[in-house]
Amino acid sequence: MSTFSEREKAFEDKYKHDQELQFKVEARRNKLVGLWAAEQMGLSGGDADAYAKEVVMADMEEPGDDDVKRKILADFSEKSVNISAHQLDKKMEEMIAAAKEQVMAE
Repeated sequence: MSTFSEREKAFEDKYKHDQELQFKVEARRNKLVGLWAAEQMGLSGGDADAYAKEVVMADMEEPGDDDVKRKILADFSEKSVNISAHQLDKKMEEMIAAAKEQVMAE
């Protein structure tokens, strides 16, 4: 195998690894945000875990975070939880850092 081919393979492998890592971090962030949102709505235990899974699955609807935000904000509205989109954005930013730490520690 030529040096160029080896370098190309190494870059492809790194890209694949980085994409997998990003997916895991975002999924973990969504779970953490889902657990936080569940707490805001008065859910706990198995109900909170089930809600967090719903939030993780909501992220599969479209690229980006809008689908997750839309779900949580709609659920907050339904449960009369007074948290703004801006506050949710801040919480998601906090949770992405925590999620990255958790995934990197695994």
